[in-house]
Amino acid sequence: MALIHVASHRSPQALEIRKEFLLFGLSFAVFLVLALSGALLGRPWRSWLPGAEGVESLLGGVKAAVYTFMSHLI
Repeated sequence: MALIHVASHRSPQALEIRKEFLLFGLSFAVFLVLALSGALLGRPWRSWLPGAEGVESLLGGVKAAVYTFMSHLI
């Protein structure tokens, strides 16, 4: 009896989307920790993150920083 190997047929595009989502999630978590620690210590955390200088909210600044960071990688 022959062994049949069933390979998963995920498209390369789906894998690329998954990688970008993972990169976004990890970057967001790291930048959020930096922003929260800076905010709790009363430091100017917006100058620490790329692209977050003109954003008023903490989450908006982190999101802008992640998008700026990802644009340099991709």
